[in-house]
Amino acid sequence: MTFRPEHLKPLPAESLADLLNGLAAGQWQAIDLLETCLDNINRGDDPVQQIYTGRFDRQAVAEAQAVDTLRSAQAPVGELAGLPIALKVLFDVAGEVTHAGSQWWKTPAKADALIVSRLRSAGAVITGHTNMTEFAYSGLGINPHYGTPDNPIAPGRIPGGSSSGAAVAVARNMAAAAIGSDTGGSVRIPSAFCGLVGFKPSQQRIPRNGSFPLSDSLDSIGPIARTVHCCARLDAVLAGQRAQTLTPRSLAGLRFAVPSNYMLDDVSQEIAEPFIASLKRLRAAGARIDEVVVPVLNSLPELLEGGGFTAAESYHLHKEWLTPHGNQYDPRVRVRIERGATLSATDYIELLQRRQRRTQQADQWLSTYDGLLAPTVPVAPPRVEDLIQDEDYGRLNLLVLRNPTVANLLDLCAITIPNHEPRALPSGLMLIGRNGADRDILAIAAGIEETLETIC
Repeated sequence: MTFRPEHLKPLPAESLADLLNGLAAGQWQAIDLLETCLDNINRGDDPVQQIYTGRFDRQAVAEAQAVDTLRSAQAPVGELAGLPIALKVLFDVAGEVTHAGSQWWKTPAKADALIVSRLRSAGAVITGHTNMTEFAYSGLGINPHYGTPDNPIAPGRIPGGSSSGAAVAVARNMAAAAIGSDTGGSVRIPSAFCGLVGFKPSQQRIPRNGSFPLSDSLDSIGPIARTVHCCARLDAVLAGQRAQTLTPRSLAGLRFAVPSNYMLDDVSQEIAEPFIASLKRLRAAGARIDEVVVPVLNSLPELLEGGGFTAAESYHLHKEWLTPHGNQYDPRVRVRIERGATLSATDYIELLQRRQRRTQQADQWLSTYDGLLAPTVPVAPPRVEDLIQDEDYGRLNLLVLRNPTVANLLDLCAITIPNHEPRALPSGLMLIGRNGADRDILAIAAGIEETLETIC
């Protein structure tokens, strides 16, 4: 049977808040939500283009039934109780293999990652591990070992990476939300390409214990969901904070910067049109938007020379594995990791010092604005056949990563919000804020989301 999206069942509500309200009111049970997700996985997952690389059906059913039992007894439940949540396969789940998209990693995890423990404590039902670019080292989502999930909005195009399966699982109602990692856009790129909201917090906000690293300097953990409010709810749990009501900020009087340099270079027409339309709507809502040169952006290429932090820190991690397992790596991933071998200790220390100066410069510059606005990705999702040649793969990968990487290099928080019209190619509007301003940026993003009123 040929798969078509209409074969999948919708969840009874789109937002996490509405799903939780329905659970609390007895309109549906946790096991109902889980069964819908599992049925969609059975119908819509492809063994050649895997969305899930590991399923936790038995444990998930037990978790859902436990939530329903607690609710029926009117016992207290957690703030995510009964919500089916997917995990990128670089987060440890006790007894499961955290292979991070590789084919040779076989060792089961001994304990849950800290964020997994927090999700479980909040009552989340963990559906499984989702596909990703091998070792998270690409923004495209291509994986030769487990296949590349098809784009749920634009079939035949890539889903974006590296959290490819996480975003597709949410878009196809195989989970109510998902958790990914973001080193250079790996939450925001697939969210933008799949018509979802993705949030990258300030790096130190969410602990990375039990997550497979790519770059210790740049890695962040963030949620993928359908709305800003959903991401805010998940972010609070991941950060170990009490859930707080997110009140959307009025845009009247807020001041945003749109960089006329770097982030608007080579923007395709499919992305430029919804971006310009979005700015027009925000201005109509009272926002002041200044199109200005952002000086710190011109210095970012110096932080990417020789592969930058990602090459240096991933090589440090993988160097002992490359000899026995090198032929089992995705060649396109291996070659990028091996670039780190050419960076000396002096190079690395200088890189750290440069980044410190640039983060300070960025923070000072952003202090006069409520945020920076840009296209999340400057191009629409490339077609799979456009990535066959290594030269095309490398060029498009760098272009796709360019805008979202700004927030990682400068240790800022950032969120992507869908801004394309129905039936158009997917695109995202990115809002970037100062380090530590996460809740403020989420509130502003909620105001932007209301203003755009885009149905994707």
